[in-house]
Amino acid sequence: MKTFFEKHIWPIKGKLYRLTYLWVKDREVAQDILQTVFEKTLRNESDVCKLKNPVGWVVASLKNESLQHHRGIKRMSGLGDLDLVDPGSPNEEVDPRIEQVFRFVQSLPEMHREVFHLREVEGLTYEEIGDYLDISLDQVKVSLFRARRKLRDLLLKETDER
Repeated sequence: MKTFFEKHIWPIKGKLYRLTYLWVKDREVAQDILQTVFEKTLRNESDVCKLKNPVGWVVASLKNESLQHHRGIKRMSGLGDLDLVDPGSPNEEVDPRIEQVFRFVQSLPEMHREVFHLREVEGLTYEEIGDYLDISLDQVKVSLFRARRKLRDLLLKETDER
C-alpha cells in the first residue's frame, strides 16, 4: 500500500521541481530545496495528510525555502527578478522571438507569472493552480487573464514598432 507521500506528492515531483527552478534559477539548488521539503513532508506526513490543501502546503514550503536561499546568499531582491528560462548550453541556438516572449513573461507581476507558468507551461487546470498557490479559482482566472492581456499588449507593441 502506498503512503500519502507516494500517492499525492511524489507523482508531481517534476512540476514541483520546475516551479522551484522558476524561483531559484539553479538546478542543483532547486534539487536541494526539493529534497529538503520532501524530507520535511515525510517527517510530518501524518500532519500534512490532514491538511485541507497538502499540495499547497508543499508549494508554500518550497517558496519559503527558495526565499531562505536568496536571503542566505544576500541577493534577496524578490523572486520577481529571477529569469524564467534556463539559457541552456552555450552552443544552443535560441530563437530571438522566444527569448523576447520570456523577457516579457519576466516583466509580469510575480503572481501573474506563477499562474501563467503553471497553466501554460505545466498544463495545470485552474483548480490545480488554485490548490498549488492556495488562491481562489476567481483569482486564478483574473491573474491568468491579466497575464495574457499584458503579454498580448507587449507583443502587439513590439510588432507595431518593427
